Formats: sequence, C-alpha cells, structure tokens
Amino acid sequence: MPLILTEEQTMLQEAADGFLADNAPIAHLRKLRDDRDPDGVSRDLWRAFGEMGFAGVVIPEAQGGLGLGAVEAGVIAESLGRTLTPSPFMGSSILSAKVLTDAGSEAQQSWLPRIAAGEAILSLAVDEGAKHAPSRIATRAERSGNGFRLNGAKGFVLDGHVADALIVVARADEGLTLFLVDPKSAGVEIERTAMVDSHNAARVTLTNVAVDADAVVGEVGGGEPVLEASLSLGRACAASTLTGAGDQAFKITLDYLRTRKQFGKLIGEFQALQHRAAHLFTELELARAATLGALQAIDAGREDAGLAASVAKAKAGRVAELAVQEAVQMHGGVGMTDEFDVGLFMKRVRVLNELLGDVGFHAEQLARRQGF
Repeated sequence: MPLILTEEQTMLQEAADGFLADNAPIAHLRKLRDDRDPDGVSRDLWRAFGEMGFAGVVIPEAQGGLGLGAVEAGVIAESLGRTLTPSPFMGSSILSAKVLTDAGSEAQQSWLPRIAAGEAILSLAVDEGAKHAPSRIATRAERSGNGFRLNGAKGFVLDGHVADALIVVARADEGLTLFLVDPKSAGVEIERTAMVDSHNAARVTLTNVAVDADAVVGEVGGGEPVLEASLSLGRACAASTLTGAGDQAFKITLDYLRTRKQFGKLIGEFQALQHRAAHLFTELELARAATLGALQAIDAGREDAGLAASVAKAKAGRVAELAVQEAVQMHGGVGMTDEFDVGLFMKRVRVLNELLGDVGFHAEQLARRQGF
C-alpha cells in the first residue's frame, strides 16, 4: 500500500489543521497553563471536537462516530502535535474507545456516543511504575460476592482527574482483566499530576474499590488481547503526535533560519546549518512513513501491526527528539526562553516519548520478537 494519504484523508488533515489553528493554537495551551486552570483542558473545545466529528473518528457510525480507521485517527493526532493542544483525544477517543468498541457490553458501549459528541471523557489506567510496563500489572482484582474488589495504584492516567469513567487494568486469578470504574466510587483517590509539558495526567489509587461483575469489560482473564489492540493503536497515534510536533518545530526553525541574521548574513545561508536542516527533513519523512505504515497495518488487521506500531513509536520518538534539540540549538540561547515556542515543543516531546513506552521499551519489544 502506498505510504501516502488518500484525497479524503488529506481533506481530513486540512480540516483538523485549520480547526486547531483557529480554535486551539499554542496560545490556548499557554492560557490554560498561565491561568492555572484546575482542569488543564477545555470542555468547550472538547465538545467542539465532537461537533467536528474528530472525537468519534474510530467509533462506529452506529454509536455516533465517523466509523473511520487508524490512519484517520493518526491524521488528527498529528494535527494535535502541531499545536500542542491539551485534549482528551488520546485517552478517550483512542485508548478507551478502542477497548469499549472491541469488548464492551451494550451498556458499556453507551459511553461511545458521549465520547463521540465530546460530552464525556474516559481514561485508560494502565501504568503503575516510572516506566510503561503493561506486562507487570500489580493491581489486584479479588472476587467479592458477585463482583470484585480492586486494590492498587496507577500513574500517568491521561486526563484521569477530569474523567467521567476509568477503564482499570487489573490482575485477577484468571489473568489480566479490564474494569469500567466510576471515579466517584468509594476507595478511589485521584490526584492531578503537574507535568512538564502542561498537559494532563493523574495518579489513581484504588483501595478496596467494590465493582459488580458487569463492570468487567470483555471476559475475566481475557483482557490482554483487548488491551494490546488498544495500546497498539495508541502507540501509532502517539507516533503521529510526535511526528506532528517534530515537524512543526522544524518549520519554526526554518522560519528562524530565513530571518535571523549573523555577521551580516542570514544564518540559513551557512552550509553547516543547511546540512543539519536537510538531514532533519529526511529523518522526519522516514518517521512519517513508518508511522503511516503502522496505522495502515492496524487498519488491515495484520498480525505484525503491534510490531509496526513499536517501530513507529521508537522512530518517531528519536526523530522528534532530534527535531526539538536542533530547534533549540539553531535558535541559540533564546530557544530555551518561554517567549519562544520551541521550548514548549521540547517539553511535549519529552513527555510523549514516555507515553506508552519509550524508545528502549520498543527496542526491547522488537528484539524479543526477533528471538534475542
């Protein structure tokens, strides 16, 4: 399959770029940060996201969504990377929507139209330690009456402090299990995490949280394949966001090279900087190709889709990091001041690299699949 967007996907990209540029530019992030907004995210913007159809991009049409695929989700995720917009898109429209679409009961899937409309925010609570490690879940689900009691702690729960519902990954005797949990339930404590990129996450502590059997998403002990499918889509979309952030940082840098003068010449005329810019351009194109390939693999249902998502996340992470480092260096000392946007991109890329597994995590995934 060609590694290019179709005409329809290109139109979606233009619509997303235009909407975010008009309604949620980088100034939107700065205002939320500087005003110390208690939510750190705009519910009005999220509803507008729903009105545009973006919030329901992968949700089936029968549930109020657009019923599109991973590539289209990646297109929107890349646009979010360009503007650094704080949004529940990843936690709700990608990770949680994928879980509920694949394995949710009829009652649980009633959340999907609300997500698609931008009326509800859901969060997938997976990680527990300093690093992404879904194979080492310690949160326990003990049987109690006709339900379960959950005990454990989660970190890096995207938008968990404003979530209307949580999908909690826990380990029961039968194996990994997913639970739909009301964040207002007794025993649930949620603390907002102040992240360096001014985006939103939370720590969630579960202490003897009682849930009924109908809170189980899918089957007891059958959560691993459902979780892995959601994480693969999330990783590919995170790679798209990284690509968008890296590409926008590169464009900002190019504009600076074309206008900043040193020793009576535009600094973009210096051959050394031209070489670095050319190298970065080729790396960004490779990252974009790897990411689109992973999204297409997910849509095609290929067996190696998870592996392709790991390749994309690792490649996009390295390239985006290179892009923001080059941006700061080519701007000189002013690149680290808050007045210039490139510093914000550096912070965002740093957080995105940790989200759903850093380069080291995905390199290990690839090595294990190759038998090392």
